[in-house]
Amino acid sequence: MMKRDSGILGWYGVVATIAAYVLVSFAILPPTSVWYQLLNLTGALGVTVETYYRKDYQPFWLNLIWAIIALAALVNLMRAV
Repeated sequence: MMKRDSGILGWYGVVATIAAYVLVSFAILPPTSVWYQLLNLTGALGVTVETYYRKDYQPFWLNLIWAIIALAALVNLMRAV
């Protein structure tokens, strides 16, 4: 069995989610940006995977729901194109 990383996915998730928040908060990206939603989606999934393996279920569910919201937002953005 392959040895797990040292939290790389979790750290990516933290950085991506914070980056998305900063970029929207300072009007660098609009909240309707595909890049914003992709950062939210991949960031949330990174934290979701990490917390699942650590059996830390509160942030697991929070980030899973966050990822589902980001995915729904991306689908809506793609339909609008």
